[in-house]
This record gives sequence, C-alpha cells and structure tokens, in this order.
Amino acid sequence: MDFSPSPRAAELTAAVREFIATEIAPVEPEIHADIARRRLAGEDSWAVDPRVVELQRRAREQGLWNLFLPAGHEGPYAERYGTRGGTGLSNLDYAPVAEETGRSFLAPLVLNCNAPDTGNMEVLLKYGSQEQKDRWLDPLLDGRIRSAFLMTEPDVASSDASTMAATARIEGDEVVLDGRKWWSTGVGHPDCEIGIFMGVTDPDAHRHQRHSMVLVPMDAPGVTVERMLTAQGIHDEPLGHGEVRLEGVRVPVGNIIAGPGRAAEIAQGRLGPGRVHHCMRLIGLAEMALDLACSRASSRVAFGKPIVNLGGNRERLAEARIAIDQTRLLVLHAAWKLDTEGAAPVEVSAIKVAAPRMAQQVVDMAIQLHGGGGMSDDFPLAGAYATARSLRLADGPDEVHLGVVARAMLAPYRDAARAAAGTTEAGR
Repeated sequence: MDFSPSPRAAELTAAVREFIATEIAPVEPEIHADIARRRLAGEDSWAVDPRVVELQRRAREQGLWNLFLPAGHEGPYAERYGTRGGTGLSNLDYAPVAEETGRSFLAPLVLNCNAPDTGNMEVLLKYGSQEQKDRWLDPLLDGRIRSAFLMTEPDVASSDASTMAATARIEGDEVVLDGRKWWSTGVGHPDCEIGIFMGVTDPDAHRHQRHSMVLVPMDAPGVTVERMLTAQGIHDEPLGHGEVRLEGVRVPVGNIIAGPGRAAEIAQGRLGPGRVHHCMRLIGLAEMALDLACSRASSRVAFGKPIVNLGGNRERLAEARIAIDQTRLLVLHAAWKLDTEGAAPVEVSAIKVAAPRMAQQVVDMAIQLHGGGGMSDDFPLAGAYATARSLRLADGPDEVHLGVVARAMLAPYRDAARAAAGTTEAGR
C-alpha cells in the first residue's frame, strides 16, 4: 500500500496550508475575540462575519472550495462550484487537505468543507433525487446556505439508533415529522435553511429498515430551535449545536431521501468518509497544539531553566510527536481501504477511537505547559480540548466503535469454538 498523495493532492495541500497561514491565521484570533465580545455584550454572536464571507470569496477564487467532493462526483458540480482541477478527491488524497484545515477552527467553513454540510452534501450527491439536488445541493455547494443533521435525541441512548423516538409518518403525499433532536450542529448559523431529519417510519420493520431520512426546511411550520448548547462551555459560533423540536411538521413525501426505510443504509454511507474527515482534522488540531506546546516550553523560563527542560517535558513532547504520527498512519490506512474496497468498518471504527483520544491527550499536555493561559481564550487550546473531547461521542461513542473492532477481532475464535462444539456434539 502506498499512502503518498497524488501530485494534485500534494499541490492542493500546499495551497491550503499557504492560504490558512497567509489569509486565515492573521485574522482568526480577532474574529473569535469579536464573537466573544458580542456574546458578553448581549449582542448577536451568531451573525455572519463579513470577514469570513470575504475569506470564502478568496478561497473560491483560488479554487480551494468544496475540496471534500469525492472521486466519482467530478464533472458539473466540481467544475461549477470551484474545485481546482474540476475533479473530486479520493479519501486518501483528501486526508492531508483535511489535516491542514484542522489546524484552524475557521478553515473548514471558509473552504466550504465543514461538518455537517460535507456529509449532507455527500448524501444528496449519492442518494438524492435530481429535484432534491437542484433545490438543496446546488446552494449548499455554492455556499449560499448551510445545513444541519438532525439525528441525536436527548431522551434515548442515541448510540443505538433502534431506540430512536422521533417519527416520520407517511400520510398520503406528505411526511409528518415529530420529535426532539439535539446536538444538531449548524442550526445556529443564520444561513442554515435545511436539515436532514432521521425518524421512524415503520416500527415493525427490520431494525435496519425502520427509519427514513427526510429533508426538512428549518423555517417549516412546527420546527423550533429551542436552545443552543455549549460544549464544555464553548458555544462554537458561528455554527453551534442546537436542540430542535419538531411538532406535526408536514413536508412532501418527495423530501424522503432515496425512499422510506433507507436511513440506516444512508447513514453508513455518510459516516464512513465523514469519520475519516473528522479524524484527519483532529490530527491537524493536535499538530497545532503541539506547535504551541513546543513554542511555549522553549520560550518560558521557570526555576532558571526553559520549561522544556523541566519535569520530563521533553519526553512528553516526544511522546506526543510519536502519537500523532502513529494515528496519522492509522487514518491513512483507513482512507486507503475505503478507496480500494469501498468499505472499511473496522478500520474506520479504530480511527474514530484513536484520533480523538490522541488529540485530547496532546491538547491536555499543551494546556499544562501553558499554565493558566492554556485555560483561557488567549490561546485556542480550551476550544481544541472541547472539540477533541466532543468527538469521542459524536458519530458514535468510543464504546460502540470498540465493540465493532472487538466483534471483528473475536469472530474467528467464536467460529472455531462453535465448530469445536459441533464436532464434540456429533461425536457423542
């Protein structure tokens, strides 16, 4: 296996790195500070910042737009909406691009490569009707609107989708949506116009065929964003995570994606590449934290020595370097397998456990080396910690993914034990 990026991917990665360094990084701290100031002053901290709009314009002008578009979906969408070269990228080629965007909280939004929009756009690309693509995919790719994914629920264990309480009942030529969702990322953005809602359509069907995914306009009667949630005290503007109530929301039956009962199938198609994207961004996040840690430890002096020479800090930094590089290789392997085999459930589950844990540990170490400053908004580390910790729950908690890995690992032993038991029984 070869994890080397293609020449085009290497070029795009370098271009993204340069754009973040020269265009985003100089203004990002000020943008975040202004958001915090508006929040403290009781002003609208969710408003669209004109500086972000201008950054998006520049990114698109340079062809650094919708880089997440997968191979196989090149052509009109890639050409029409700004991807440099007009073709999609494989998972392996997109991985280093995603890593670079992970170094900045704003970069994914600026490049139109942020979750949940990327996953929602991939769903529409792969499963949407032409009418759905024309109505919602085009403006999403164009950056005119944003979207949300309405799956997780506050009253059930959402790691088990079969417990989902929200419903999507078909009544004639309409679908009626009822339920309460939370951690619906993106609903705080003023331009969030469409959500993908997951609900039970047929409770008596097979557990993997009970649910449907339905496109619901966020301004539809009966849709209410009840509150915006904080993740460890972080509001995460301008996208945010909200709690949404749907009461008797009626939309055309044509808003069902791919047909009733196909939500589980769609979710698996959506989450595989999306988890790779998350994990590569986490590697970029960890690299950013390690950069800050090395700089701080080398420049700060305590007890007559640079902090890097105190208390085993050199070893901690070296272990962080090793952990990041190990995780990167694991993620690249999962991306390669997705590209070559079309599915990699065990490998994707493995990286979904490894990457957030690694990032959380590296960021925590960086906070420790920064002392009190690491806990403040003067550095991006508190937000980075909240991001890494949140992703140990988002897209499936660690325990679910460990279960997937363990099941695959133990399957040969289970089969051997069953075979041995059968042989013993036959010999009696």
